[in-house]
Amino acid sequence: MTWSKNSGIINRGGHMTISGAAIGDGATVFHQHPLEATISRRADVGVITIKGSEAKAVVDALGLRHQSLNGVPFWHGTTNLHGVVTRVAMIRALGQGQRSTMAAFENLRETFRPAVIALVGIGGGFYPDISAGDVAIGTRAVYYDLRKETAGQVQRRGEDRETPAIIGNAVNSFFVEHGEPARFTYEDHEYRVLSCIIGTGDAVIADAESEIRRYLKHYNDNISVVDMEAGGLTQAFHERGNSSQIHGWVVIRGVSDHSDENKNDAIQKTAAQHAADVLRSLIPYLPCHT
Repeated sequence: MTWSKNSGIINRGGHMTISGAAIGDGATVFHQHPLEATISRRADVGVITIKGSEAKAVVDALGLRHQSLNGVPFWHGTTNLHGVVTRVAMIRALGQGQRSTMAAFENLRETFRPAVIALVGIGGGFYPDISAGDVAIGTRAVYYDLRKETAGQVQRRGEDRETPAIIGNAVNSFFVEHGEPARFTYEDHEYRVLSCIIGTGDAVIADAESEIRRYLKHYNDNISVVDMEAGGLTQAFHERGNSSQIHGWVVIRGVSDHSDENKNDAIQKTAAQHAADVLRSLIPYLPCHT
């Protein structure tokens, strides 16, 4: 960006049109660089990631480039998949958890006005429902951290939110064409893609006998993947995005562990790559093209 200075302007009568100018001693004019001018500031799909491995996987899968806007780092670009051209903008949340995800949602919404927002990355799976390396697509999320604590008892109060039907129908169409579970191949190894309900809260689950796991399975036995961010996404959409501007949200989670005592970071990179690969394949089905 460049700045031009102006020491004043004189008009001795008649009409005058001033463009790209400033009036007054020391006045300043801002000139936008060509790269900034080419950014449409409009996206069809907005993507939220949390970890660095998740962000890199999406950038590599979609060929996005970095650009800071208003001091916030984004990655954006255009994809052409099966003849469908899609503008994508991605943000990496500042940290893990529901609150940081809500802030990332707001930054995406204000800056790029996406039609659909996808939360993409890794999550924990409940074995044997889903295996490490598989990918879950969620259009419904159950927030499990709401609770009442009394002497000797914790009473959880699940908060259940579902994305609008237009997104659910798009995901269903994806599975009609690919089968369910769908079978994808990434770098010569196969993994499955399934639809499921996402359990979400701020607790990291690393115990096969966890009370949270038991609660979620009792709440709905189709809950087989958990994360720490989907609740923030669904709450942000409920409060700020539920309008004609944003059609809805979807959660894509590559399973990196079984949410038990064997939880480790060994396959996080692979799980993130699988999730980004599924996002790329899902984009042409999403109702986001204007």
